[in-house]
Amino acid sequence: MQRIANLLVKKDDKVLLLKKPRRGWYVAPGGKIESGESIFEAASREFREETGTTAMKPHLKGVYTMVIRRGEEVVNEWMLFTFVAENLEGIPYKETREGVLEWHPIEDLKHLPMAEGDRTNLLFAVEQSGTQYGTFTYTEEFQLLEEKIQISCEGDGWNA
Repeated sequence: MQRIANLLVKKDDKVLLLKKPRRGWYVAPGGKIESGESIFEAASREFREETGTTAMKPHLKGVYTMVIRRGEEVVNEWMLFTFVAENLEGIPYKETREGVLEWHPIEDLKHLPMAEGDRTNLLFAVEQSGTQYGTFTYTEEFQLLEEKIQISCEGDGWNA
């Protein structure tokens, strides 16, 4: 199973997003976790490689299973670890081979083109406390079929 780590920086009520060229969808900068690398190391490295900056004090906000189905058959599955940071050091690239980097008001996460699971996890990362866990099931065309979410908050236990 493939493992992916991404990192969303929130600064001055804005978030730094990467617009991917293939679909024109927005994502948090991130990518594959390399062999022997921790999820924290991967999120920090991928963010640095894709933005040219360093995220300040990132912390884990979500752990997700992403499933792609063709009918009843699972055709792909991966884990996503989402981190958030409140600031960054440096000036982000404007464009990389991965896409175009843009600052957007947090409110834009509610309507920018993106996978619906990404919308759920990125909004949680910047608007709520605790850690979110979930499973998102999609068609091969990335139509969301099902979303299962659990949230844990320090001192608060679990919310399903």
